[in-house]
Amino acid sequence: MRINVGLAQIYPKLGDVCANLDKHLAFVEQAAEQHVELLVFPELSMSGYQVQDLVPEVAIRTEESDKTFAALLKASKQLDIVVGFVHEDHRKRFYIADAYLSGGECLHIHHKLYLPTYAMFDEGRYFARGNTARAFDTRYGRVGMLICEDFWHVSPAYVLWMDGADIMIFNSSSPGRGLDSEDRLSGTRWVELVNQAYGSMFTSYILHCNRVGYEDGKNFWGGSSIVDPNGEFLQHGIYFDETLIAQEIDLNQLHRTRARLPLLRDERPGLVKRELERVLAERLSYPNGR
Repeated sequence: MRINVGLAQIYPKLGDVCANLDKHLAFVEQAAEQHVELLVFPELSMSGYQVQDLVPEVAIRTEESDKTFAALLKASKQLDIVVGFVHEDHRKRFYIADAYLSGGECLHIHHKLYLPTYAMFDEGRYFARGNTARAFDTRYGRVGMLICEDFWHVSPAYVLWMDGADIMIFNSSSPGRGLDSEDRLSGTRWVELVNQAYGSMFTSYILHCNRVGYEDGKNFWGGSSIVDPNGEFLQHGIYFDETLIAQEIDLNQLHRTRARLPLLRDERPGLVKRELERVLAERLSYPNGR
């Protein structure tokens, strides 16, 4: 099976859900004209990143009575959509979330697991942490989603791989930080290496959409990419500009790569479970570390 995937590398307007909805719908129309079948938006694409005290005002409820969510569901009748937003659950908690929408239905919601509170980040002050990493079925196969800091930790991606994900969708609001020896933003290289490593280690497709633009003096660098199961870039390196990236991927490549490199076949999750239980037990025995 071949599918045409799109990465909507956009510049959201901070705190303006209505304006961002209009932008999403415009990109959906543009993607449909290019025969895109699955379109991925960045982290918090519906609100902008540094919402802080605006969190309750920009939050979306994942039910049809929420007009914004209803409009996104309607748009998903044209093509599958992954959208980033502030999710308000039924207990009035707020999460950084992704929703996978298809055929007018919400197939899955992922809540961000790891909320950075170092350097320029302070997400833990405003959001609750997610507690699950699960793959789910779509018309294009089994998919898993992670948000920014989530994929800096190998365990969620490993769990998705073990849960059957052949396509991993990552999105982010990754700001530019520092320059390397070649006067290049150092963070870009780190993210690109992680994407390639996951593609090759997990012999899966990695679709990563990062936003662009400025907020409170911070620059978001874009660089959205698609990595195949061999760890090779099919698309990457469009920096700083708002754009739609479209790329056909061949899901038959999963078969070819895994026949040559049977990492999934030889994986030993029982061993991992046993050794993690041992590590946790030893930590309880030595509460000050060892």
